[in-house]
Amino acid sequence: MRRLVRPFVLTALATCCAAALAAPGADDQPHGKLPGWAQPESYQLDFKVDPRQQDFSGTTTIKVKLDQASDHLWLHGRELKVSKVTVTDAAGKKHAAKYVEVAPQEGVVRIDFGSTLKAQELTLAFEYTAPLNQQLQGLYKVSHKGQPYAMTQMEPISARFAFPGFDEPGFKTPFDIRLTIPNDEVGVANTKQVKEEKAGDGWKKLTFSTTKPLPTYLVAFGVGPWDVVKGPDISATAYREGNLELRGIAAQGEGHRMQHVLGETPSIIHTLEDYYGFGYPWDKLDLLAAPDFSAGAMENPGLVTFRDWLLLLDPDSPANYVRGSFNVTAHELAHQWTGDTVTLAWWDDLWLNEAFATWMQQKVTQKVHPEYRADLDRVRGAQGAMNGDSLVTTRKIRQPITGNGDIETAFDGITYQKGAAVLGMFEGYVSEPVFQKGMRAYIQDHKYGNATADDLIDAIAKAADKGNDFKQAFKSFLNQPGVPYVQTKLTEENGKTVLHLTQNRYLPVGSKGDDKQVWGVPMCVRFATASGTKVSCELFDKAEGSMVLEGASKGTWVLPNANGSGYYRFAMAKNDLANLGKQINKLDDAEQLAYADAVYASFKHGDLDAGDVLAALKPLTSSKTREVATAPLTSFNWINRNLAQTDAQRAKLAAWAKAAYLPRMQQLGYHRKANEADTDSLMRSTLADELALTVKLPEVRAELLKQGDAALKRKADGRLDLAAADSDLLGAALGVAVQERGKPAVDALIAELPQTSDPALRNAMLAGLSEVNDASQANQVRDFALDKKVKVGEMGMLLRGGRDTRKERDDSWQWATTNYDKIVERTGSFSGGRLPELVGGGGCSQDEADRLQAFFKDRAKQVSGAERGLAQTTESTVLCHSLVQKQDAASILR
Repeated sequence: MRRLVRPFVLTALATCCAAALAAPGADDQPHGKLPGWAQPESYQLDFKVDPRQQDFSGTTTIKVKLDQASDHLWLHGRELKVSKVTVTDAAGKKHAAKYVEVAPQEGVVRIDFGSTLKAQELTLAFEYTAPLNQQLQGLYKVSHKGQPYAMTQMEPISARFAFPGFDEPGFKTPFDIRLTIPNDEVGVANTKQVKEEKAGDGWKKLTFSTTKPLPTYLVAFGVGPWDVVKGPDISATAYREGNLELRGIAAQGEGHRMQHVLGETPSIIHTLEDYYGFGYPWDKLDLLAAPDFSAGAMENPGLVTFRDWLLLLDPDSPANYVRGSFNVTAHELAHQWTGDTVTLAWWDDLWLNEAFATWMQQKVTQKVHPEYRADLDRVRGAQGAMNGDSLVTTRKIRQPITGNGDIETAFDGITYQKGAAVLGMFEGYVSEPVFQKGMRAYIQDHKYGNATADDLIDAIAKAADKGNDFKQAFKSFLNQPGVPYVQTKLTEENGKTVLHLTQNRYLPVGSKGDDKQVWGVPMCVRFATASGTKVSCELFDKAEGSMVLEGASKGTWVLPNANGSGYYRFAMAKNDLANLGKQINKLDDAEQLAYADAVYASFKHGDLDAGDVLAALKPLTSSKTREVATAPLTSFNWINRNLAQTDAQRAKLAAWAKAAYLPRMQQLGYHRKANEADTDSLMRSTLADELALTVKLPEVRAELLKQGDAALKRKADGRLDLAAADSDLLGAALGVAVQERGKPAVDALIAELPQTSDPALRNAMLAGLSEVNDASQANQVRDFALDKKVKVGEMGMLLRGGRDTRKERDDSWQWATTNYDKIVERTGSFSGGRLPELVGGGGCSQDEADRLQAFFKDRAKQVSGAERGLAQTTESTVLCHSLVQKQDAASILR
């Protein structure tokens, strides 16, 4: 990431006239970006770290270009105990400086020089100590099997916990990193180690090669008794000379489990190099399995870090872990180009990192593993983003940054999935080869520097030979929130078939938003012709318009989102929708997903009732494609959870699900077959979870209970026999066992978790515990979430469980509000945006929204990002209530 605006006086003027320029006052505290008149040019970072200790020490030396006379400058540091600051001027004179924490919560620091210095190059040296962070930020401490490790997570604004510096993406400089660590520990960093030397009794100093220009948030290193596993060298290409060294880094004893991901990595790198026409730019590639981690993974150049379950795989690992491993690895490696080589200039363009990595991962996956159906993942991701984007409190893709909370809450479905869908939509509009040409130019023009949305759009427009209309259409999806809602109507006029179009903002029942918005929608429609089907595309950038469907057959049907590639929702008259439903087998898989979303959107808009929805979606359930067959579950589960009120209505829904899915479940069986396709394993897992834990079909629960009971039996060594259950079904099986066996099952899992290091088994046990439905046992599980035996990154799995009924939500609310301070203390500020949902999410009544607002009235301001999370959680709760009031539950029985 990076930043663009760096106002400074021309060098010649600053050099000759610095003394005449007015020095900035010491009360010029920056709110947002740091001022551009002091810019870092390089860093030397020296750390002395022993993970067995509570603190570390450091020396940071920064070369700074001061562009105007000043007696101070601004930078970042947080929770650093700085003992000495020395400023060395261009003449070599040293000045004792003062480190002043002006805004400790934000980490804004003023360095007072003691006198006014003219514009020149300065060297700042800091000596300090700091605690090893306990909340997975900055340089933090974790444990694996009782062994401590120290590692980093700097994004977005946590480098300031590890060292003083200019902690913004727009400041990219080379870094030199040195680690002084105990002799029995291993140290790794962004670049290759080039030197090791003794550093006193029991210590050694490791020196790493100088990085290419990086922002602070991409600095990474780790210290601990790591396993270091050599992977296959990544062979040279036309874009990169020589083999690239590939290694896996894992906690002690776990390295042998990285062979699968190391074997997949070369194909990912080669695919990315071929697409961008630009070789992997760093001097080595390490993939590190973190014992605990705040995010899914982090794209640090040369040292990519992951949640351990994404890298530590075995032959019997759950299919969703194997597939997730590839997809997340491809996402993070795509960042090596978009994010690391070219970095966003400021956080309002985070999408230039995350949307591009999401979009590019899907292209890589589609090429290397087409059976993973990344094409459908993009459609489903877009539809998931549309649900959040339907809120009035949603973000724009390019959301203005008004404080740290806006930065920390930008890592969401709008940035990732909506951004990727918008890229895919415009890629389809200009064609893939043209879009690739623009992307190659963008990378070349901004390599090792920063870029903005305008830079990217200009590169694509130039490659496509498009003008201002195209640029404005693209920007209409970046600079305003919401989802376009295109209403269509087919007519026959003068012998031609005409599709009339209107557009506004999609708003569900109960929304208080203004729907009068217009986008530049690259709209493609599929319709029937005498010989089959045809696709027609136009840029729809007015509130009203029309398309002539040349060659349409008489009485044609139309799908207003051909290939499912558009980021918009569509509506049509009931008879047109019913006509389209009869043509399901003529639509491809992505288009069937678009049809399912149109039904769901019409339901939440109040245009269809529950009976209409169940009838419209039933044909999809017989699809052989997993993603299509399970698409109706989004609508079904909302109706089942929130609308059904009587036993008869619930029985009708259970019968619908049983007829739709039980035959497939029985055909698949309850155990993975030798050499079966992973899509069968994933389908088995999805259906088992749905039918046993949501619909609660007795026959499915009985099968899973057998496996849950077997897993809970103790072996000769006293440990649970978790391998007795199918690895894909273990979490669901334990969930059924927790519900049926009660406290003995809960106690057994709570006792087993601290003894288990395997992340897949831990996740399955956490999933099982989260299904508890007894009130006292639910509180026992929540109490356990606060125990250090549960990793910080695992807490949410336990705290979000048990909220399906109003009584369960009331019990969860009572516990969460009582233990609120303890939750905040463990999770830290990085999770602030998710805090209101963690405490009181999932509600569907006005009083649940009211109590959430009342509780967080003053508290939200105290946790970075919580105010946006509160607004969105409250709105979601109110909208759920409004839809329940609007819909007639009796329609379920129709």
